[in-house]
Amino acid sequence: MSLFGGTSFGPTSVFGSTTTANTNPMKDIEVTSPPDDSVSCVKFSPGVLPSTFLIASSWDNKVSCWEVQQSGQTIPKAQQTHAGPVLDVDWSDDGTKVFTASCDKTAKLWDLNSNQFVQVAQHDAPVKTVHWIKAQNYSCLMTGSWDKTLKFWDTRSANPILTVSLPERCYCADVKYPMAVVGTAGRGLIIYQLENQPQEFKRMESPLKYQHRCVSIFLDKKSNAPTGFALGSIEGRVAIQYVNATNPKDNFTFKCHRSNGTTNNVQDIYAVNDIAFHPVHGTLATVGSDGRFSFWDKDARTKLKTSEQFDQPITTCNFNAQGNIFAYASSYDWSKGHEGYDPQKMKPHIFLRPCFDELKPSKRT
Repeated sequence: MSLFGGTSFGPTSVFGSTTTANTNPMKDIEVTSPPDDSVSCVKFSPGVLPSTFLIASSWDNKVSCWEVQQSGQTIPKAQQTHAGPVLDVDWSDDGTKVFTASCDKTAKLWDLNSNQFVQVAQHDAPVKTVHWIKAQNYSCLMTGSWDKTLKFWDTRSANPILTVSLPERCYCADVKYPMAVVGTAGRGLIIYQLENQPQEFKRMESPLKYQHRCVSIFLDKKSNAPTGFALGSIEGRVAIQYVNATNPKDNFTFKCHRSNGTTNNVQDIYAVNDIAFHPVHGTLATVGSDGRFSFWDKDARTKLKTSEQFDQPITTCNFNAQGNIFAYASSYDWSKGHEGYDPQKMKPHIFLRPCFDELKPSKRT
């Protein structure tokens, strides 16, 4: 059964008459009551839950939760507040808890059943990433911080189980058991294997020349095991990198989020803000500071689709567990500094798009 009924799409009253075309040029469903400041992360609930929920972290110090109905409409369910901007969120594997990483130097656990919000991790600087790890013999929370450490926590204890020193500040991370990838300042990449206990597996320098901003692990089509990752940089480029490439040519980079037309022979280049892999097709989405999202087939090395341009950057994206909804947030990312911000016009929005067919792999081989 489709999560979205056929009736919700089209120019219905979901969008008030005040919405301009560039705010929602793709005419996707808008999430009600979006955050008041830039959205740092959106994540759908795991597929084990009978309903679909969406959480978002934002620079207004809040983490918000909505229920996504089968019509595509959203119901705001609850909200919690940190003492500083919230930079990342993740779900527990059973969908009962949400974990948050904040500039207030803490990570917190939000128990959705009891609505309790408790601190479970502490760093000496803002916490940039938070990921729940569910292994065969343990489960723990991994936090990465600008204090140049990666910490692993049993959420019932005040002290970390393990603290790993990083060469630089943690800028991005992803976890797909049994693999974790952490990207640091200075273009460093560290791959960890998580079986039995987290251990460093490999260090490498980024294949991209400029600062990386997001990383997303992908699975092998046959074995369904994590086999590599996509890395996005501030320079409108994505690297597809296999951990153990059978052929060096398997690793490649491609350009994205750049202006087509060139002004005075100068091409505008924008940051890749987030990357998400489709849970069924294995294709991927990228979102950028140019205010567009694009869908790609990495195996055929082709672009499947690019959106119309939004009136502000797209900061984060995620697919639901079934792969039929693509969530993405448009909000200012300060890529053009203070001058580029118009508080009257630039309000954060989160959109939901039915996407299953658009992400099907390319027919070309």
